Amino acid sequence: MTSLRWGILATGGIAHAFTSDLKTAGRTVTAVGSRRLDSAQAFAEQYGIPHAHGSYEDLVADPEVDIVYIATPHSHHLAGAALALEHGKHVLIEKPLTLDADQAVAIRDLAADHGLLAMEAMWTRYLPHMVRLREILADGVIGEVRLVSADHTQNITDDPSHRLNDLALGGGALLDLGIYPVSFAWDVLGAPAEIRATAQLASTGADTDVAIAMVHANGGVSSLLTSSRAAGANAAQVVGTKGRIEIDGVFYAPTTFRVFGADGTLVEEFRTEIDGRGMQFQALHAEQLVAQGRTDGDILPIDESVAIMGTLDEIRRQIGVVYPRG
Repeated sequence: MTSLRWGILATGGIAHAFTSDLKTAGRTVTAVGSRRLDSAQAFAEQYGIPHAHGSYEDLVADPEVDIVYIATPHSHHLAGAALALEHGKHVLIEKPLTLDADQAVAIRDLAADHGLLAMEAMWTRYLPHMVRLREILADGVIGEVRLVSADHTQNITDDPSHRLNDLALGGGALLDLGIYPVSFAWDVLGAPAEIRATAQLASTGADTDVAIAMVHANGGVSSLLTSSRAAGANAAQVVGTKGRIEIDGVFYAPTTFRVFGADGTLVEEFRTEIDGRGMQFQALHAEQLVAQGRTDGDILPIDESVAIMGTLDEIRRQIGVVYPRG
């Protein structure tokens, strides 16, 4: 498979992590764009990238770029993705896909109109332990899945001026952190039929601690926690009628898990060693899809990303978090 030529839109922390993994995996990064030329130039020098652009417009217009990684805060995902798609570039968009389901639909439809790939960068889905977990579930090793539990809880900041507490930037634990357990529950149990959520909010109106319970269409139940002010185990568990799977923290990053039978007997222990953080697997999948002439995948179809944004919308409605429009 020939490597696509990647462009990196924005130069924040997540852009550094992703680009580092791209380089570790031997992928081709040809350009980076920032609103400040000096930031783009420093980023390009650090990673040996040939082209540095002082605007996002110049980045997406670069003929040496085939696919753009959207690394802005999620409040700006729609604008960045639309800009790239309108210039004929495939897009891998940092999770969550957008601020809400309406914006997600706009990206999906624009990509379809242009015959391009638009994919959410939910990197957990593509990690080796998640690939193996789905195989185990498909083989019925633990029977019918009845329960899923997961938390993404970190003690980050209570600073009201921080991006995480700024509603104008889509701040809050739910979209930054809670997207992981919510997407995980979707992955294992499918769409929820019922959603119940409660939360604590910061003085800014952003959510800081959220508890979510969902009954899924297949009858399974999920229990999910997220917090930006308290660090927990960041582990997950999948419980079936014939056994269970315990995923060690951090469950959404490369990790280990154990499979137990109904009597508590250890059935399997999964361990893996990878280079880098693990963000390269989603990029490899995106490149594979494009090489196959496909504009959507099976691991996380764009329609599922849109539907997950709908779940997050309903959770926000229940906990009273509203993002300003303007």
